[in-house]
Amino acid sequence: MALKDFDKKVALVTGAGSGIGREAARAFAGRGAIVVAADLNEGGLAETRDLIVELGGRVLTAATDVSNEAQVRDLMIRIEKELGRLDVAFNNAGITGQAHRIEDYPTDDFDRVIAINLRSVFLGMKHQLPLLRRAGGGAIVNTASVAAITGPGGMSAYAASKHGVHGLTRVAAMENAALGIRVNTLAPGWTQTPMVAQASAQNPGFAQLATSAIPAKRGAHPSEIAAAAVWLASEASSYVMGQMLVVDGGMTIGGFEI
Repeated sequence: MALKDFDKKVALVTGAGSGIGREAARAFAGRGAIVVAADLNEGGLAETRDLIVELGGRVLTAATDVSNEAQVRDLMIRIEKELGRLDVAFNNAGITGQAHRIEDYPTDDFDRVIAINLRSVFLGMKHQLPLLRRAGGGAIVNTASVAAITGPGGMSAYAASKHGVHGLTRVAAMENAALGIRVNTLAPGWTQTPMVAQASAQNPGFAQLATSAIPAKRGAHPSEIAAAAVWLASEASSYVMGQMLVVDGGMTIGGFEI
């Protein structure tokens, strides 16, 4: 019997047009949620929508720039108007940015990465939290990365943004725990997504190190990361607050094999 623990709940997923976001949207829908799928990639959103409809799920799509406050605010207004509530927010949209040493890093690209990866999480929670409170509580999951606990060369903007995501998460968790709203960070490792493929092409050294450093000897499938996000949003993790769940095949264990 399929688990329907999100039945009649509304789950927002950003970055839902591909990769982890798409798999999370499918997973929430499969467990009964009404999914709000947001992304700038309208073609990808349409594919995600079709996959959820094939499952018999309910989905609302929204082309949204998550770094733009007006668009984020308008999306929350739309969710409340059309669906009446918000129970889960998976703030997952992100980019890697370019690969350069800090002294060579283009400032405009740094600002863009911070805006899409970090500002978006702030804006998302700013406008999601009132809806979650009105629904009587809920859960927020923010996507960081193993780059939130490491220092990958050439990826200063990405690492800074992902360290910042966990800082925001911890503050939001502290402020909202007593209100029945749980906030946690998901830190994926090397995952087989279009974004990681692009980053690998830009930074072959990172790609070689990442794949050779994974004890599991493989990258994650996006569905494996999505499953962790759904768990963090579910009642199965009801006493988990302000934590970072690292899902990386052992990549950040350190040490060496015997």
